[in-house]
Amino acid sequence: MDDTESLRQLAEAAHRLKAQLGRVIVGQQNVIDELLTALFARGHCLLVGVPGLAKTLMIRTLARALSLKFNRIQFTPDLMPSDITGTEIIQEDKRAGTRELRFVPGPLFANIILADEINRTPPKTQAALLEAMQEYQVTVGGQRHPLEQPFYVLATQNPIEQEGTYPLPEAQLDRFMFQILVDYPDDEAELEIIRRTTADVEPEVSPVLDGAQILAMQRLVRRIPVPDHVARYALQLVRATRPGFESAPQFVRDFVVWGAGPRAGQYLVLAAKARAGIQGRTHPALDDIRAAAFPVLRHRVILNFSAEVEGVRPDDLIRRLLDSIPLPDEELTARGILPKVLGSSTAGTA
Repeated sequence: MDDTESLRQLAEAAHRLKAQLGRVIVGQQNVIDELLTALFARGHCLLVGVPGLAKTLMIRTLARALSLKFNRIQFTPDLMPSDITGTEIIQEDKRAGTRELRFVPGPLFANIILADEINRTPPKTQAALLEAMQEYQVTVGGQRHPLEQPFYVLATQNPIEQEGTYPLPEAQLDRFMFQILVDYPDDEAELEIIRRTTADVEPEVSPVLDGAQILAMQRLVRRIPVPDHVARYALQLVRATRPGFESAPQFVRDFVVWGAGPRAGQYLVLAAKARAGIQGRTHPALDDIRAAAFPVLRHRVILNFSAEVEGVRPDDLIRRLLDSIPLPDEELTARGILPKVLGSSTAGTA
């Protein structure tokens, strides 16, 4: 099967996934799009939103539509690393009269992990999750235990209650491809939510993809070529977030302490590839980079006290960055804003 046919199947699978999610989830189309983009780009997501916005329901429904093993871990202050990774127990063989250590896997041994309220558990347990996210393995008693692929961590945070929480350090935030903001639904969507959830109806969700198909589509996304001007635009956008660089605008120097690292550029390009593949396109465009800029950069740009005083949020700064960085000539030409450059046989003639 060639890649063109595979891209068509990827676009159809994404369409069917959205249809299955729509049987349970009302609205939140941007959130669903970003979840699927991260899934096919093989990235983890951090969902931030107030309680009651169906974050857990959305993740559970996605797991049902993917026919994957799903585990939910409720993070609490007394949760220990072994509670999520697993532990070793002594097993006695009465016939042989011997004892040996046997590893009992924890809830991390699944395909989709819902890390509910991840900022409510101590850093030691957060660090145990970090190894699983980055290395796709856990280490217990000096022994490494690989995790089954695909492995997809979806963590949630409540932005309201911060008392008694352990904010994720920047190094661990950087492991999340996207930080997705889950906002209130509009009035029509909220009315439909009330109607659905107060009726005696349980919508059915049919599996669309299995693990092997997801892994194949993730590899396909990696093979999608990226035009040079698109990759350079992603690089320019990331480097403009760093206040110590000459390319940084003045408002970045005024409001930013630390800008995004190289992983941001990698995730921008991967997200653009996945977004193009989901829409059945053979290569990403600048609009894909611009659409991915908010979920990729909002948790990687560290604002200073002046930004807090003036009410500047990460999304405000990213929006100003997108407005301040000019589009490459290749993109302007493609949009018909600039004329195409003539060949050397005619250029320069009187």
